[in-house]
Amino acid sequence: MMRMVTAALLAALVGLLLPEAAAQAQTAASGTGVAQAVPADTSAQRRRAIRRVPVYPREEWRPDVYPRYNPGPSAVRDCSVSYVQEFRPSGTVITPRMNCYWRRG
Repeated sequence: MMRMVTAALLAALVGLLLPEAAAQAQTAASGTGVAQAVPADTSAQRRRAIRRVPVYPREEWRPDVYPRYNPGPSAVRDCSVSYVQEFRPSGTVITPRMNCYWRRG
């Protein structure tokens, strides 16, 4: 009987001390985590400034096609169309070909 009472008292004592030990371990672990999260030297972590390239708008609009010239207000597009043979690895095929130029109207 004496052994049972001693075991019960010992279990109660361990039960009371266990939550306090867990709380102390938790605060100690979080305290070290905070100490590790704070950097010692912040000067090495400066951000580089982003270089900005200035963009200037064009004074007048010009198309981005070749040739860059104005054929004039009365210009007419003259086209010639023909079929040509193209020799491909899969075999010879006939494809349309168009050649155009501007002329005065």
